[in-house]
Amino acid sequence: MDISSVRRALADAATAVVLPAGALTCTGYVPDSVSEPAFFVAEYEIDYDRAHNRALDEVEFTCRVLVGRGDDRAAQELLDAMLSGAGPASLKSAIEAARGAPGTPALGGLAHDLHVRRMQAYRWYEHAGTQYVGAELLVRVIGDGRY
Repeated sequence: MDISSVRRALADAATAVVLPAGALTCTGYVPDSVSEPAFFVAEYEIDYDRAHNRALDEVEFTCRVLVGRGDDRAAQELLDAMLSGAGPASLKSAIEAARGAPGTPALGGLAHDLHVRRMQAYRWYEHAGTQYVGAELLVRVIGDGRY
């Protein structure tokens, strides 16, 4: 699995969310500065050799979504919408749409499958000296370990 390409594809998938006002800034890498609201792929862990002959690796990506604190309540309501399991602003729905049709590879052929497993760490974050309300999404991606 080409990790850099998967990171970019996850960010591309997140751009499909529809927010009440403005657009979600998405990147496959941790940005130096945040243009909020923002989604980015941060840390990841790899379980190698989940099948014989390097046929399968499993990667768990920690993705963050950060929203500005201009109005604390409005920021948290926007974050709640993006963390919902369904709806036009749902990151889970947007990312899982990149799974493709049944029997087809996920992320445009970069992986076998993916699943947004959980949301965690709903809290205040500091990024580049600025405070945001945010949360993390854990995304499990499985794919061929030989590439």
